[in-house]
Amino acid sequence: QVQVVESGGGLVQAGGSLRLSCAASGRTFSSYAMGWFRQAPGKERECVAAISWSGGNTYYADSVKGRFTISRDNAKNTVYLQMNSLKPEDTAVYYCAADTVFELATTAGEYDYWGQGTQVTVSS
Repeated sequence: QVQVVESGGGLVQAGGSLRLSCAASGRTFSSYAMGWFRQAPGKERECVAAISWSGGNTYYADSVKGRFTISRDNAKNTVYLQMNSLKPEDTAVYYCAADTVFELATTAGEYDYWGQGTQVTVSS
């Protein structure tokens, strides 16, 4: 069983920055693909960024390219999402997820373990 815990959400003004952190348990964290998803009220959960187990491959949704950066520190069992130039439409609950099968995964159904989510609110 893998436990995933997010932190770092909050309220920020448009144009500001936040960094989300996600700690995952397990001795084989370095073999997990990791992803950040978000879900706004009335909308489907979407993958905003994903990173392969080695960190060598990344994926970004078009809506966040150039503004968000995903990274990981396998020594700390942690993945990060640096969010810059935030917009009101980035407001959502952000979830971290771990995938123990695929090298890089971009759809929710590929992920095995999920955190509880952290709220990000961007005011205009």
